[in-house]
Amino acid sequence: MPTLAHTSAPPPLLFAALGTLVFLNVYAPQSLLPTLAREFHAGPARVGGVIGATMLAMAVASPLAGILADAAGRRRTVTAAFALLTLPALLATQAHTLDALNAARFAQGLLIPGVMVALTALIGEELTGPARTRALTAYVTGTVLGGFLGRFLAGLIAAQWHWPAVFWFLAAAALTGTLLARRLPPEQAFTPRRDPRAVLKGLRAHLHNPPLLATCAVGFLILFTLVGTFNTLTLRLAAPPYDLNTAQTGAVFAVYLLGVIITPVAAPFLAARGPRTGLLTAAATSSAGLLLTLAAPLPLVITGVAAAACGVFLAQAAALNAVQRHVTDARSLASGLYHLAYYGGAAAASLAAGHAFERGGWTAVTPLVLGSMLLAALTGTLGWRAPRTNSNPPTT
Repeated sequence: MPTLAHTSAPPPLLFAALGTLVFLNVYAPQSLLPTLAREFHAGPARVGGVIGATMLAMAVASPLAGILADAAGRRRTVTAAFALLTLPALLATQAHTLDALNAARFAQGLLIPGVMVALTALIGEELTGPARTRALTAYVTGTVLGGFLGRFLAGLIAAQWHWPAVFWFLAAAALTGTLLARRLPPEQAFTPRRDPRAVLKGLRAHLHNPPLLATCAVGFLILFTLVGTFNTLTLRLAAPPYDLNTAQTGAVFAVYLLGVIITPVAAPFLAARGPRTGLLTAAATSSAGLLLTLAAPLPLVITGVAAAACGVFLAQAAALNAVQRHVTDARSLASGLYHLAYYGGAAAASLAAGHAFERGGWTAVTPLVLGSMLLAALTGTLGWRAPRTNSNPPTT
C-alpha cells in the first residue's frame, strides 16, 4: 500500500504546529499555581491537583486513545480530539471552585491523548525514511515549544488580566488545532483494527515485552522528576525571598526551551553511545542540577533547574530510542501504554511533591525528585536489552 512519503508528505511545520497547540493545554496552569493557591485558599498538594488532574486523565485515557485511533483512524481521531478540547477550556473559564477547575482540567486530560497518540501513530505509519524523521523531529520540537509557551503565556495573560483568560486562550488554541488537523491528508496505509481479539493479542504481546515495560517504568520516573520539580518551583519562587509574579515565574520556564536543542542533538549521541549511556548521562546531569537548586541565589536555582530539565529531555530521548526497535505491531496501543505510565508519573508527582513541599519546603522536594531520577537510571540500565528488530517509537 502506498504511503504519503511516496506521494505528497505534509510539511513538517504542520506537525510542529499541532504538537505546539496540543501541549499548550498540558502545562499552562503550572505558572498559575501560586495565584490559584491564594484565590482558592489551597495548600501546595491540593492546588497541584490542577496539574495532577490532567495528568491522571491523560494516563487513563492514553491506552483507550490508542485503541480508538487504531479502530477509527488517526486523522479523524486527531481532528475530533482538538474540536472537543474547546469545551473543557470554556468550562474552566466559569469555574468558581478549585474542584470545578480540576474537573475541567480532568476533561482536558481525557482528550489530549487523542491528539498525541493518534498523531505519532499516523507519522509512523504514513511516512517513511527522511520524511518520517523530519515529521517526528518537528512534532517533538513542537511539543517542547508548546510546553514552554503554555507556561510562559499563561503567566503573562494572568498578570495582565486574570487566570480565567488563560482558558479562553486555550479554547482558541484548540479551535486552531481543529482547523489545522483538517489539513492532514487522508490516510493511505491505515488498516482499521476493530476486532477485540486483535486488541487483546497486541496487549498481551506488549505486556510480555520486557524492554517496553522497562521503558514505561523509566517514563513514569522521569516525568515524576520533571513535574515534581516544576510544580513546586513556582510555589518556591512566588514566596520570599524571591516574590516573583506569574509573568516572572512563567519566564523562568524558558529553561524548557532547552529541549528544542537537546532533542535533535540527542539522536546522533544515542545512535553512537546507546540508550543506556544516554540515560546514565541524563541522570548525572539532572542530579547535579537538582543539587544545585538547593542554593539560595536565584541565578543558581535557575541554572540548576535548567540542568535538571536537560537531563529529563535526554532521558526521554533515551527511553524512546530503547523501545523503538521492540515494537512491531499495534503501535498506537504501545504508545498508549507508554503514556499511561509516563503521565501516571506526573499525576503521582503532583500529589507527592506537593505534600513534600508542605512538610519541608524545597529541601524536602529535592531528595524526592533526585531519588526518582536515579531510580529511572537503574531501571533502564537493568531493563533494556539488545534490540530484536526495527520499528517506531511509541511517541514522546
